[in-house]
Amino acid sequence: GQIEIDGVDVRDWEPGALRANIGVVLQQTILFSGSIRENIAYGRPTATIEEVIAAAKAAQAHDFISALPYAYESPVEERGANFSGGQKQRIAIARALLVSPAILILDDSTSAVDLETEAKLQKALDQLMHNCTTFIVAQRISSVLNADKILVLEHGRIVSEGKHAELIAHSQIYREIVASQLGEGTPINLQHAEVE
Repeated sequence: GQIEIDGVDVRDWEPGALRANIGVVLQQTILFSGSIRENIAYGRPTATIEEVIAAAKAAQAHDFISALPYAYESPVEERGANFSGGQKQRIAIARALLVSPAILILDDSTSAVDLETEAKLQKALDQLMHNCTTFIVAQRISSVLNADKILVLEHGRIVSEGKHAELIAHSQIYREIVASQLGEGTPINLQHAEVE
């Protein structure tokens, strides 16, 4: 078999071009020493400050960045030690939004943010995901409600797969997960992946 990106076998891509087309946001976010602006623009160093700010706004990071003494020029300590887990995740999401990759991998990328912030982030991510292939690794059901295909794992094995509505109808394990996280009978707005 083969894996293709935009109809081209990945083995035929130049390694640098391939990496530039893949965005990754990990649960354990990696930030680099430098400024916040440099961290957000890491994958696209020629981005204007307006583009950086737009990405930060979409990632729900602009407000806390603007409140810092030097805003986007504020220093980032090694590994982002001067930011909370949620702040680091939002900076990393802004970085991915700015690059707008062909493939986006989100590995529990909103685990350190509250549900309200996650719902707002999900709207921005939904827009980005329309233009790329996205793999979401998540423990929160709210992160995957709009996915084309959800894989339910138990003890490392796939036990169910399908869209949210299909899994609600046919997967006991999925229903149990939904009930434990969202509560029995919680209405869900699938358009924006928000819990109402």
